[in-house]
Amino acid sequence: MLKTFRIVAFLEGVSYLLLMAASIYKRIPSGSDEYVELLGMPHGLLFVAYIALAVFLRSTYKWDTKTFIIILLGSLIPFGTFYVDSKYLKPLS
Repeated sequence: MLKTFRIVAFLEGVSYLLLMAASIYKRIPSGSDEYVELLGMPHGLLFVAYIALAVFLRSTYKWDTKTFIIILLGSLIPFGTFYVDSKYLKPLS
């Protein structure tokens, strides 16, 4: 299950960065919002999967409250999921 969480964390991080880039592109004069519409739903699903897997794995890996909050915040901060993977998830593998 940890391997699945690491994959979801990576994909969620990439989708977040792509969605941010699409949001910036949308605001330039020749940009359109089709990329935001295209990336929004997959990112949302990956975000929900990330949170659900984190909640599920908390008891399995006995994460204390501080670690758990950092893992959850990793999904809200750009590049956060990559930090969480390298600092908290990779050592468990």
